[in-house]
Amino acid sequence: MTVSGPGTPEPRPATSGASSVEQLRKEGNELFKCGDYEGALGAYTQALGLDATPQDQAILHRNRAACHLKLEDYDKAETEASKAIEKDGGDVKALYRRSQALEKLGRLDQAVLDLQRCVSLEPKNKVFQEALRNIGGQIQEKVRYMSSMDAKVEQMFQILLDPEEKGTEKKQKASQNLVVLAREDAGAEKIFRSNGVQLLQRLLDTGETDLMLAALRTLVGICSEHQSRTVATLSILGTRRVVSILGVENQAVSLAACHLLQVMFDALKEGVKKGFQGKEGAIIVDPARELKVLISNLLDLLTEVGVSGQGRDNALTLLIKAVPRKSLKDPNNSLTLWVIDQGLKKILEVGGSLQDPPGELAVTANSRMSASILLSKLFDDLKCDAERENFHRLCENYIKSWFEGQGLAGKLRAIQTVSCLLQGPCDAGNRALELSGVMESVIALCASEQEEEQLVAVEALIHAAGKAKRASFITANGVSLLKDLYKRSEKDSIRIRALVGLCKLGSAGGTDFSMKQFAEGSTLKLAKQCRKWLCNDQIDAGTRRWAVEGLAYLTFDADVKEEFVEDAAALKALFQLSRSEERSVLFAVASALVNCTNSYDYEEPDPKMVELAKYAKQHVPEQHPKDKPSFVRARVKKLLAAGVVSAMACMVKTESPVLTSSCKELLSRVFLALVEEVEDRGTVVAQGGGRALIPLALEGTDVGQTKAAQALAKLTITSNPEMTFPGERIYEVVRPLVSLLHLNCSGLQNFEALMALTNLAGISERLRQKILKEKAVPMIEGYMFEEHEMIRRAATECMCNLAMSKEVQDLFEAQGNDRLKLLVLYSGEDDELLQRAAAGGLAMLTSMRPTLCSRIPQVTTHWLEILQALLLSSNQELQHRGAVVVLNMVEASRQIASTLMESEMMEILSVLAKGDQSPVTRAAAACLGKAVEYGLIQPNQDGE
Repeated sequence: MTVSGPGTPEPRPATSGASSVEQLRKEGNELFKCGDYEGALGAYTQALGLDATPQDQAILHRNRAACHLKLEDYDKAETEASKAIEKDGGDVKALYRRSQALEKLGRLDQAVLDLQRCVSLEPKNKVFQEALRNIGGQIQEKVRYMSSMDAKVEQMFQILLDPEEKGTEKKQKASQNLVVLAREDAGAEKIFRSNGVQLLQRLLDTGETDLMLAALRTLVGICSEHQSRTVATLSILGTRRVVSILGVENQAVSLAACHLLQVMFDALKEGVKKGFQGKEGAIIVDPARELKVLISNLLDLLTEVGVSGQGRDNALTLLIKAVPRKSLKDPNNSLTLWVIDQGLKKILEVGGSLQDPPGELAVTANSRMSASILLSKLFDDLKCDAERENFHRLCENYIKSWFEGQGLAGKLRAIQTVSCLLQGPCDAGNRALELSGVMESVIALCASEQEEEQLVAVEALIHAAGKAKRASFITANGVSLLKDLYKRSEKDSIRIRALVGLCKLGSAGGTDFSMKQFAEGSTLKLAKQCRKWLCNDQIDAGTRRWAVEGLAYLTFDADVKEEFVEDAAALKALFQLSRSEERSVLFAVASALVNCTNSYDYEEPDPKMVELAKYAKQHVPEQHPKDKPSFVRARVKKLLAAGVVSAMACMVKTESPVLTSSCKELLSRVFLALVEEVEDRGTVVAQGGGRALIPLALEGTDVGQTKAAQALAKLTITSNPEMTFPGERIYEVVRPLVSLLHLNCSGLQNFEALMALTNLAGISERLRQKILKEKAVPMIEGYMFEEHEMIRRAATECMCNLAMSKEVQDLFEAQGNDRLKLLVLYSGEDDELLQRAAAGGLAMLTSMRPTLCSRIPQVTTHWLEILQALLLSSNQELQHRGAVVVLNMVEASRQIASTLMESEMMEILSVLAKGDQSPVTRAAAACLGKAVEYGLIQPNQDGE
């Protein structure tokens, strides 16, 4: 009996609704055989909704279990199989499927019970006997492993907690082994059950860096993807204690604590993905409550005195990742609303803190930017005007509380908070600027003699200048002030910020050559000064960042771009700064690179619309002569020579909230521009561009992911994918490439994705399986009908390579489809490249599935002339593929061979068999030899 697929029902008397149930069940069975497991699941589900008998319900549930097994959703497979067993306790198929699901979930003790029941019901079934032997071996191995592990865990903790072993190599090795052991679920469970959390708490209490790191990394393994162990760990250690480790001065320990808390958040939000599922419910009462307790402690940490600046940044990073909804399709934003009510003032307090001179709260150069990003994400997560109005009200009340009655220090704090809002949710920042006296105070403080006061005011002015509502006011009132500060101030920190304000205002026309705010040559002078400051390593990184900000605006001007890429020292300084601890510079660096490579969106204006606009005396944007493609290509070459790819690869690796989705999109745009020319792609790969593109293609904005995926496609087409994406990385490329097959992508993106997938599909069966798992086959089939000949050809070539997989062969062999017919017809097309792809697929399929040979004459009446045309082609590759198809058909059936030999095919084969030794000659000779063997033809007197 068959135990792996849905069973075929026995006929039974028709009852009310039974015919519909049976019809849907048969439809599901056919879909399952064709590999459409989700379609089959839908059919079985629909059938269950009808008036099915208990026997039918049992069959449908076990068939649904089979679908879930194929889809690798083992939890649901177990549930469905259990429902079938409830209806019929002796259903061996359901018992076997449940055992398969339990084995995959790691619950071997339960799986073996089901298999024993199967063997007792069908003692002679070899499939059941073999499965029972295999799982018995796994259980014995696990018992041996766990018993040896008990002693190892105990020994490791003894070494780590022994005061006499302080700082020894033995202690270091024990800590490493403990971390490695915790990475496996069985090891993590063993440590957990051996009072490991309490012992790890003792390691944390030692205060020794190495021991604390070992403890935190081991706890990561214990909590990873396991809700109940996470809750138990928080209960034993105390949520407050875990969060407080974030605030220590040691950066490595703080980062390790940040990683642990991120794992805990994921476990609490996503639930269990691994085994021990049956024990979860008894331990967890309300994970949502634990989540809020954890977030509440993080919010408290933000305003605690004594917490390190790095720790505060890590807390903000965790809140950015944990609080807002992952998708706006999720209707529940209650966590965001709760955080706004409970912690908005605390976030604003960090955003309004001054790094220099140090205030009560220790902050870093990145703290305010992190606070801005968190505020922006919270604001974007709000769903209605009432929620947004509450956000505005809380921000305005906080700013007023500092601005009114708190003296000059309060005003500075309020203005710094407004700057934070302008960098984040700018709507809230604009509203705050309009509060009585705020803008006037900013202008007044710009003239202050105190550097700290000037810095706060000038930065606020700069951030306000980028917002449309305030730009006209500042252009009228602030330009003269900024120019005065730039010319007269003796402090570089003030001059550089004033310069950035002027750069912002001077770039208001964007790339429109005809809309320049300043006199001819002024932007070049400003840019030259920015480059000078950028190259001055005597100035601190926080101040030099502003020079990059200025260049990010000024590089809209093509003259500035040309001078910038010629300045090797400035490019080197830019790339070094992008690798520094000053993470807030990343967006400005990415913006400048987008401008230099012209990788922003630009559409050529319609000439007719231009003429119409001129006639109507409307403004027409003009492109700078140095923004033409030849200039852009030259700039790209210079950036590549300067090492731009290595710098961008380092930027992508940044573990900081400053690397926002928008920043990732900018980097994706630049990468796509860098790989545009085929000859540049080797340089991009050599400098680590292929590795850097994968995370950009998997996370970020839709536009950014698409751009990065297209860059990956270009690299995969023209280079060896196994060298470009070594090891396991090559499998991560598949999903981004498949995403380019969607209909919302352009024809060029579709084509390049198909070409790239063709290359991958030709490498290994594992890669083909990955492509199938990403559900690419239906989309590839759709493009085989595309009108554009290059897309149609690329899809056919891709299908040809995928045809090496059993699942694809099953699709062609399934009854009631035109897949085979399409390949036969394409083999007779005028497009030689399409012919080659289709004939290659046909040769592959007829070799692997001989049953298809007998169906070729049935799909079209022109089959014979198509095969003859292949054999008579002047292209030897087409000849060879045609000869292989004919040979497969001759070997498959004497009847088909007879039909072929009765046609002109025999003469064609005879001529080809007499040619010079080649694959075509050998295939033709083999065809004739088989025909002689069948007795259809006689050899001539020479025995040929």
